[in-house]
Amino acid sequence: MLIPSILAAAALISGELQNVQVGTGIRVRNSSPAQEALLQPESPIFPLQDKHVHSSSIVECPNGDFLATWFYGSGERSANDVKVQGARLKKGATDWSPVFDMADTPNLPDCNPVLFIDPQEKLWLFWVPVQANRWEQSILKYRTSTDYQGEGAPIWTWQDIILLKPGEDFPGQLRKGFDEIGYAEDMWAEYAKAYTDLLVEAAQDPVKRDTGWMGRCKPITLKNGRILLPLYSDGYNVSLVAYSDDQGASWKASGPMVGLGNIQPSLVQREDGAIVAYMRDNGVAPKRIMQSTSTDNGETWSTCTDMELPNPGASVAACDAGNGTWALVFNNAEEGRHNLTVAFSKDEGSTWETPLTLYDAPDKQHSYAYPTVIPGSDQKLHISFSYSGPDGKSICHCAVDIP
Repeated sequence: MLIPSILAAAALISGELQNVQVGTGIRVRNSSPAQEALLQPESPIFPLQDKHVHSSSIVECPNGDFLATWFYGSGERSANDVKVQGARLKKGATDWSPVFDMADTPNLPDCNPVLFIDPQEKLWLFWVPVQANRWEQSILKYRTSTDYQGEGAPIWTWQDIILLKPGEDFPGQLRKGFDEIGYAEDMWAEYAKAYTDLLVEAAQDPVKRDTGWMGRCKPITLKNGRILLPLYSDGYNVSLVAYSDDQGASWKASGPMVGLGNIQPSLVQREDGAIVAYMRDNGVAPKRIMQSTSTDNGETWSTCTDMELPNPGASVAACDAGNGTWALVFNNAEEGRHNLTVAFSKDEGSTWETPLTLYDAPDKQHSYAYPTVIPGSDQKLHISFSYSGPDGKSICHCAVDIP
């Protein structure tokens, strides 16, 4: 069995234990005696196996089913057998369905799938086929379904490519953002151009700035009906959003969220309409979760700043959990992905309560990474994440009570 044992989880839920050690060297811990992390036993969506499985996404269907997706294959961008798979957890069930295929572009790796159900209850799957086995050459694709609540895979009725044009002001926006950050260029060698100069130079090329934008975290629908699809580029090491005001029929590119390695944004909207993006830190020390804010419905973004919460260069996930509570799921370390942690905020991200450790491997031989988090109709947070360890690999699902 994966982590934790049912007995250990039951003890945690009952409050009998603050630290639980199980035989695999994995610990489930309540980090704050004043707060209880009510954790249901995790569910590996499929049996542990040796293939690479990663970057999951999860949604709750209108009928109460959960759908999850991830990519599966011999590797990531370098393995042409990689495809997008999925599974279904029927309402009230404890076991996930057999795995089914969701997308498979012949002879190209298919990566980073993202599920989204729009206000019209249409299901969207966004993902990237990776051309030339290079992230910066990825193509942003999507398909949609209105028949997705039966057995097996959704019945897809439409598929297309999202083409973005960040525009000729993109290089200037990058330069302005880097100037605001005040980055210490003297860390670069005398014979190498400064990092920021190289990115601004690359941004002059319309082919480079129009391609390679990838999804990872779920879209959100704003109070005014606009859909924001968070995206990032490994070519530029920055993020932006695609936004649609016509229910996804067409998309425009926002200005960039400029920072030093800020990628894979996860979005939450405040009551006053402002949007906060929480991002992975692919830059230099100190390694921290990064954030940016938009006050114009996602069209422009502030330069990125560091939070106090650490980040080891791994994806984070945020959501509005309801009743004035926000949730942020992340790896609580500057190095390694050996724990999975959730923090709650009661003031729309201004402050965060003591993080609660959901899964922890003191031996650092187990990894819990790339979470997606959504609030469920059962008043719990539902989290999907990648698990890997000496015993194999899977995508897991767990549920956590919302305080």
